Amino acid sequence: QVQLVESGGGLGQAGGSLRLSCAASARSSGTYATAWFRQAPGKEREFVAAISWNSAYTYYADSVKGRFTISRDDASNTVSLRMNSLKPEDTAVYYCAARGTNRLSSYSTDYAYWGQGTQVTVSS
Repeated sequence: QVQLVESGGGLGQAGGSLRLSCAASARSSGTYATAWFRQAPGKEREFVAAISWNSAYTYYADSVKGRFTISRDDASNTVSLRMNSLKPEDTAVYYCAARGTNRLSSYSTDYAYWGQGTQVTVSS
């Protein structure tokens, strides 16, 4: 079992930056990929970014490519999402998710472990 806790959400301004963190309770005995998803009011949950267990591979949604950066710190079991050039349409609840394989996926159903979410609001 992997427990995930997100932090770092809040209010940002258009063009500004925010950083989200996802702390895992314990490193699993095997490899696992970690991803960020987001869900805006009235919309379906959508993929944002994913990173492999060894940080060798990353994968981004087209809507955030070039603006967001996902990274992993093995020493602290933390995956971060650096969000630059924020836009009002980035407003959503952001969720951290993990799966028990190192294969990256943009499908939420492929991830077994989820955090509780953190709110990001971007003002124009």
